[in-house]
Amino acid sequence: QVQLVESGGGLVQAGGSLRLSCAPSGGTFSNYVMGWFRQAPGKVRTFVGSISWSGGGTRYADSVKGRFTISRDHGKNTVILQMNSLKPEDTAVYYCAAGETGKGFNYWGQGTQVTVSS
Repeated sequence: QVQLVESGGGLVQAGGSLRLSCAPSGGTFSNYVMGWFRQAPGKVRTFVGSISWSGGGTRYADSVKGRFTISRDHGKNTVILQMNSLKPEDTAVYYCAAGETGKGFNYWGQGTQVTVSS
């Protein structure tokens, strides 16, 4: 059973940085895409970015391009979301997701709260 565990959320002032981690377990992820999504209060869950576990190719939502970076740490078997120049509108619960390449995201973490104060 695939499980995803996020960590690293918290409260930060606008302009600051936070680093989220996602630790997948219970499967072989060489053919997986790992993604990050977020959901603000009263809004739908939206795509933030993704990375191919094996090839390292990344995609980002326009709203975070140039500020957020997704990377892999194979030694620690984690996926990192580095968030810089944070804005109040980045406030949301952030979710890690995983799925086989081309098949969408069908595994989700429990979410971690990120709050950016102005």
